[in-house]
Amino acid sequence: MSTPDLQTSELQLRPLYPRDIDALDHWSGAATVIPEPDSGLWGAANTQSLVQHPLAAWWQRVTTLALPNQPRWSGFVASLDDTLCGMIEVSPFNRTRSTWQVNRLAIHPDVVPPSTESPLDSVGSKLLRHCFETVWEARMWLAEVDIEQKAALALYRQNGFQPLAQVTYWEISPDVLVEQAKQEPDLPNLMAVSNADAQLLYQLDTAAMPPLVRQVFDQQIQDFKVEPAKSMANTARQWMHRENRIQAYVFEPQRKAAIGRFDLVACRGKHRYHSAELTVHPAYTWLYPELLSHMAGLLQSYPAMPLRVTSRDYQPEREEFLLKIQASPVDRTLMLSRSVWHKVREAKPAALEGLQLPEVLAGLQPAGKPIPGRISWQYDQDDSPRSPNPSAPQRPESGDLGRAHPHSNSDNLSGQSG
Repeated sequence: MSTPDLQTSELQLRPLYPRDIDALDHWSGAATVIPEPDSGLWGAANTQSLVQHPLAAWWQRVTTLALPNQPRWSGFVASLDDTLCGMIEVSPFNRTRSTWQVNRLAIHPDVVPPSTESPLDSVGSKLLRHCFETVWEARMWLAEVDIEQKAALALYRQNGFQPLAQVTYWEISPDVLVEQAKQEPDLPNLMAVSNADAQLLYQLDTAAMPPLVRQVFDQQIQDFKVEPAKSMANTARQWMHRENRIQAYVFEPQRKAAIGRFDLVACRGKHRYHSAELTVHPAYTWLYPELLSHMAGLLQSYPAMPLRVTSRDYQPEREEFLLKIQASPVDRTLMLSRSVWHKVREAKPAALEGLQLPEVLAGLQPAGKPIPGRISWQYDQDDSPRSPNPSAPQRPESGDLGRAHPHSNSDNLSGQSG
C-alpha cells in the first residue's frame, strides 16, 4: 500500500461513520492506541465505546429518541486521500455536558507520511484540537493516560492538559477476599441506591474530593440519577455480558447524610476480574474495612476472581488500607484536565506578543481635528460682555446703600404725608 504524501494531500477531519468501523478493525496491532489494549483503562473505555458495535449509527439514533437527555458519544476520524490514519472518541463526563473526556485515541503510523514530527504528535494534536473547536459545550476536558506511555503524556501536555490526580488500580487476590469475608461487617444502616438518594450521594461525592477535582468534574444531583429507559438498557447489557452491578451506601441517621458507598460489578464467565469503587467521607475512614468485608461476602457466590479497586490519590487513608490488606497495584495512570481558556492563547499567539508600544499609542491619537461642540459655544457666549437690559431692575451700588432714595418710603414711615 502506497503511503500518501503530506505535501500533496491535506489531512481531512470528519465525524466517524459506520463504514469506518470495518477499516478500524483491520488496524489490529499496528496502531498506536491510547489507552493501550492491555491496560486497565481499556475495559472502562469499551463500556462507553460504540466503535466495536456493528450498528453504531443505528444505536445512536434510537437512543437519541428514547433518551433525549442522555450524554452522547462522539467520534472523529482523520484521513489522507480517503485512507484513515487516526481516530478519537470523546463523550460527556456529566449530565450538563460542561466537562468532556477523551475515551480513546488511535493513530496508524504506517499510513502517516514521515515528517519531523511523530505520527502521534502530528495527527493526534489535530484530532484533539478538532474536538476542542467542534464540541463548543465543553468548558473542561479530561483524559486518563498510563504513566508508562511517555509519548501520550507529552501529546496531552503539548495540547494544554495539566495533571489533576493520580489513579491507581489495586488488585485484591481471591484468597484475601476469602479472609475478608470471614469478618462480620458492622453496617447497620446499609441501604440500596435509588434515584431518591441522589441528593445524599451528591453531598458525599462533594465532600470526598478536593475543590479542584470537584470543579473539573462539575457533577450535579441529576448525575446521580438513572433514567428508567437507561436503567432497562443497562440491565439488558449486564445480562448479555453476565454481569451484576450492586450499589449501596451507608446512612448516618444523626447527620441525615451518606457517609460511604460502594459500586461493585460482579462478573461471571470469561471475565478476568471483578471491579469496584469505594467512596468514603473523610471523617469516616473506618468504613473502608467494613465495606470491603461486605463486598467480599457478596463475591463468595461468584467465581473466584481478583477484585480490582480504583483509587485516586486524594484519599491517602484508602491507599494505606489497601496496602495493609496486601493488595497489589497493577496499573497507575495520570488524570489530566484542560480548560477551554487555553483557546484564548492558542487563537492568535503572535498577534498580542508582536504588538509594539508605538502601534498602541498611534491607535489612541485622534484621527482628525476635533470639532467644537455646543457646550464650548455656550461657554464662549457666557464669557462675552452682556449689554444692559433696560427693563431689568438695576442693583444699587455699594456706595448708594447709605443714601436715601428721593422716592423712598422714609417719609411715610415718619408719619408725614408728601
